[in-house]
Amino acid sequence: MTSLAEGVRPDRGGQPEDSDAPRATVTRLARLRALPGPLIRRRRGLRELLLIAAVYSIYDTSRFFVEGRQATAFAHAGRVLHVETALDFAWEQTVNQAISAHRILALPADYMYATLHYLVTPLVLIWLWRRHRKDYSRARTILMVATIFGLIGFTLMPVAPPRMLPGFVDTMAQYSKFGWWSADASAPRGVGQFTNEFAAMPSLHVGWALWCGWQLVRHGQHRFTRAFGVFYPALTVMVVVATGNHYLLDALAGAAVVVLAWMAVSGIQRLRPSNVIDLNARRVLDLQDVSAHVPAPRTSATA
Repeated sequence: MTSLAEGVRPDRGGQPEDSDAPRATVTRLARLRALPGPLIRRRRGLRELLLIAAVYSIYDTSRFFVEGRQATAFAHAGRVLHVETALDFAWEQTVNQAISAHRILALPADYMYATLHYLVTPLVLIWLWRRHRKDYSRARTILMVATIFGLIGFTLMPVAPPRMLPGFVDTMAQYSKFGWWSADASAPRGVGQFTNEFAAMPSLHVGWALWCGWQLVRHGQHRFTRAFGVFYPALTVMVVVATGNHYLLDALAGAAVVVLAWMAVSGIQRLRPSNVIDLNARRVLDLQDVSAHVPAPRTSATA
């Protein structure tokens, strides 16, 4: 009997396949299967870290696309406020002034704005990786696509945040001596000039928080986990508005990019043939199980 590793196709009645493509695919699967499990996990983990680092690098370079467009950013900010006023939900100034007047409220809000998205989002990714591996790839892809959509929004429509406008208080600048961030932005001291301060629309703080809450509610097995999944996005909306960093429309746009990313990833997955091996997910086939379904070749005794 010709072995599967030598190029047998189950749909060819156990006959060897002349083409090199199936043999190459099976050989690659066999080599991956031969690797130790921890080595495969480390290689995939490294790939995930490099992917996240690449997306963050793209975000960091987005500031180069808005340099010299300050007038445009402020004009867009005025239009955002005009739309909110017309819709009668321009509440940012009221919330911002109420919170900024009290250090006991403003300082925790500043810390949450500067810190939580750096902590909660990676922790949810690690949690999915360790506890819900089969759902990790799709969830990570949605997060990455939403981030890319946000970067496109920053580039096409730079918007000055509320804290740069008259009547608003920049709470992070007001209380910067109590925190680790700079007076320029929520970045650490000394690197504030390297951030894109006109990246208000959409709010990726809200988008990432919504993604985190969605995963916690969907996959959480404890009531506290699911409750935090509901509470965290709502808290983030309050924080980004109270600190003067985002408009309410920014928050809605941040939620919208997550929904659009989910629709895009779902649509692409529906277009993929169901019998395609998902090599990107590194789901290595068990060759012994596959070979058990390959019929024996015909002989003169059975012909």
